[in-house]
Amino acid sequence: MTVRTRVTTALKQAMKDKAELRLSTLRLINAAIKDRDIALRGTGDDACCDDRDVLAILGRMTKQRQESARAYEEGGRLDLADRERQEIEVIAEFLPRQMDPDETANAVDAAISDSGACSIRDMGKVMAELKARHTGQMDFARVGPMVKDRLCAGGAKA
Repeated sequence: MTVRTRVTTALKQAMKDKAELRLSTLRLINAAIKDRDIALRGTGDDACCDDRDVLAILGRMTKQRQESARAYEEGGRLDLADRERQEIEVIAEFLPRQMDPDETANAVDAAISDSGACSIRDMGKVMAELKARHTGQMDFARVGPMVKDRLCAGGAKA
C-alpha cells in the first residue's frame, strides 16, 4: 500500500471517528500531496508524486512543526507548542522508522564508497545517494556534517 493510500484511508477513518486534530493534520498532508501533483503537472509530465516525494513532503512538514513548536515554547505559548507536537505524531505514523546512529553511520559509509567520493567536492553526490536510498529515514540536516567530516578526514572507508 502506498503512503498516499494510507493517508487517504486514515483520513476517512478520522472523519468517521470525528477526531478533529487528526483530521485537520491529515487534510494538510493531503493538500500538500495534491500541491506537489499540480507542480509536477506543470512540468509537462502526467506524473503524480510517488512515495519518495510523499516521504519528502512529510519530512518537511515534520521539520516545520518542530521549528514552530520550539518558537511557541520560546514565546510562552505552550498550548500551541503542544498542538504542533500532536501534529508531528500524526505525520510520523506515515514515515518509515528512523535510522539509529549506527545505521546512519553505515549508510553514510556505504554512500561514500558507492558514489566514489574522495573529497569534500563530492559531498553533493553522497547526499544525493543518501536521499535516493533513505528519504524519510534520516534527518539530512544532521547527516550533512557527518558526511563532511568523513570526506574531510580522508575520504571513504572501505
